[in-house]
Amino acid sequence: MKIIDRPIYIDRITRQLNRGMMLVLVGQRRVGKSFILKSIVNWLSQNRPDANILYIDKEFDQYSFIDTAAHLYAHAIEKLPVGGENYLLIDEVQDIDGYETALRSLYAEDRCQIIVTGSNAYMFSSEIATKFSGRYIEIPVRSLGYEEFLTFHNIPDSHESLVKYLQFGGMPGLVNYNFTETPEIKAYLQGVYNTVILKDIVAREQIRNFRFLENLIHFLADNTGQLVSVNSIVKYLKSQGSKVTNDVASKYVKSVCNALIVDSIPRYDIHGKRIFELIEKYYFSDHGIRNCITNEMPNVFGSIEKIIESVVRNHLLIQNFDVYVGVLSSGEIDFVAKKGEQTIYFQVAYKLGGEDTIKREFGNLQAIKDDYPKYVVSMEEITGPLKDYPGIQHIHLREFLTMNF
Repeated sequence: MKIIDRPIYIDRITRQLNRGMMLVLVGQRRVGKSFILKSIVNWLSQNRPDANILYIDKEFDQYSFIDTAAHLYAHAIEKLPVGGENYLLIDEVQDIDGYETALRSLYAEDRCQIIVTGSNAYMFSSEIATKFSGRYIEIPVRSLGYEEFLTFHNIPDSHESLVKYLQFGGMPGLVNYNFTETPEIKAYLQGVYNTVILKDIVAREQIRNFRFLENLIHFLADNTGQLVSVNSIVKYLKSQGSKVTNDVASKYVKSVCNALIVDSIPRYDIHGKRIFELIEKYYFSDHGIRNCITNEMPNVFGSIEKIIESVVRNHLLIQNFDVYVGVLSSGEIDFVAKKGEQTIYFQVAYKLGGEDTIKREFGNLQAIKDDYPKYVVSMEEITGPLKDYPGIQHIHLREFLTMNF
């Protein structure tokens, strides 16, 4: 299969090579980590011709013998000689039992530059973080941004292309389908979803109540971008016949987030500069999978604002921003994006419509008493500043999705 490079990730990885840190690519299954790793193998072959490269893909049977830390370590020291410029790349490293022990030994020996991928956040919060605290860099890999989507599908930037992106999402595997093949696309996305559910949630987290899990995920899909508490989840699921406690519901939500299919976004007190807990918003890592779960593909009009929020958030995350929901005494800011000393505020709407909508979107931004950039993102054809709200930029979603902040 042809490899389509994703330069944003290749650049981030290659800039960190041989700086004494293990590199960990983390993201939902089928989001493109494997192909990025193969792109790095190609890059190393071209730019480090004398290097020794050991690439292990645990999804291929030829590597089935590497199933324990001992097997991994023995194979690595056989293929990677002491003193050489060595690179060890492992795809889906969590499928090797006790892998962290082997990686720690190889790291301590300075045997090689280690680059691995994984599809479960628990691995990084527990297994790797415990053994490699301060010695690894996590590189999140996300579904395709809009510009990547255009490149993968070889289509121009247009209104029609944006609509296709909003309908079908950014899973890289969509490149194998025509946009007219809605049933086939749904089957593909359903297959990705099923794999995540079975491998990264049910099996790894030892989930027993499968019906409750599915109801929970459907609830999160229906309530994308809405403030959600554990109490609200429990109340809804009880109405669906699933009687669970708050502790059990919290465990299941955490399991879904660990599988990286859903992310939570905490609330941020803009004036008090503190983060609230307990009530958060949830977004799917890929809005196409979310649309498939809710059976809203390709007719997404009923959820268009939720989907626009999802793609705005994804675009900011791709650029390595930390993203929060802003809290003001007078209202809410859809997204507060922070990176280093940089802070940007965003309000998101499908259409501005009447004066009430304009007042809500622009007025909430106007209530923020600092000079950081403020944007309203919508799908209105006519954009630009409004005289009653100086300093607030109104831009079209297509323009936003091609901007680097």
